[in-house]
Amino acid sequence: MKVLITGGAGFIGTNLSLDLLKAGYSVKIIDDLSTGLRGNIPVEAEFINQSITDINHIKEAIKDCEVVVHLAARGSVPRSIKNPIATHDVNSTGTLNVLEAARQNGSHYIFSSSSSVYGSNKTLPKNEKMVLRPMTPYAASKLSGEALSLAYAKSYDLPVSVFRFFNIFGPWQRPDHEYAAVIPKWINKCLQREEIEIFGDGEQTRDFTYVGNLVQIISSCISKKVLHPEPVNLAYGNNISLNQVITILKKSFPDLKLTHSQTRRGDILHSKNDPKLINSLYPEITVKNFEDSLVETIEWFKSKYK
Repeated sequence: MKVLITGGAGFIGTNLSLDLLKAGYSVKIIDDLSTGLRGNIPVEAEFINQSITDINHIKEAIKDCEVVVHLAARGSVPRSIKNPIATHDVNSTGTLNVLEAARQNGSHYIFSSSSSVYGSNKTLPKNEKMVLRPMTPYAASKLSGEALSLAYAKSYDLPVSVFRFFNIFGPWQRPDHEYAAVIPKWINKCLQREEIEIFGDGEQTRDFTYVGNLVQIISSCISKKVLHPEPVNLAYGNNISLNQVITILKKSFPDLKLTHSQTRRGDILHSKNDPKLINSLYPEITVKNFEDSLVETIEWFKSKYK
């Protein structure tokens, strides 16, 4: 079976492509390298250096692929606030391009949405039946992608699987750009003996999800062609504060230094998933606990950036 991964040179795409290749799949990657890295792409994978905003390139890339895992996106809440049109072009229009190509090819289509679609809905834990209230252009673009994906499933009988990713972390995550996620950014700061900046008091919580668990889910979805008529939250009910992350980091970096800044506009204070649905669909997945996953990630960063 051949799998196309959009955004496959990014953090999640790299982990997924390595896993699929190891399992015997053929892998094709399309990525414009705007945030992904050419060096992340396995030599065994076929690579197309193009953007999903060009539908002709997507159609050409997908034509011999039974599955497309759509990871390509313009990420980051702050970046979407700074440039909402660019976010829409990639995350909404680009997603429509991938869907149309998948429809014409009859591919199983797997979409990566985001927990940010819950937005100002403060009820915890999150579940898939809750009202969605996006607060930022990024969140709105991801909700648009969800709606388009489900509409294609119903209108064209396209096999569709939609996941809402929560805060994914692990090896291969970039720490070195303006909109880097908090865990890789902090680990890198520790390695460089630089001060860590916390926006707010550090008591905000996230349902941090190890990329290894995500890859297991996506791989199982592909191999078993698991379909569900609605989006599925991909997180396991972690309720980890940023201060708890700091406490674990201090075990590896005792000289860690902190500074606090004002809370950023658009940031959600708390996020936690009810994993009932994900557990029912993928009961075979064994979930690694947060501290062990973070320590494994730290060790990977030490080996990569020492």
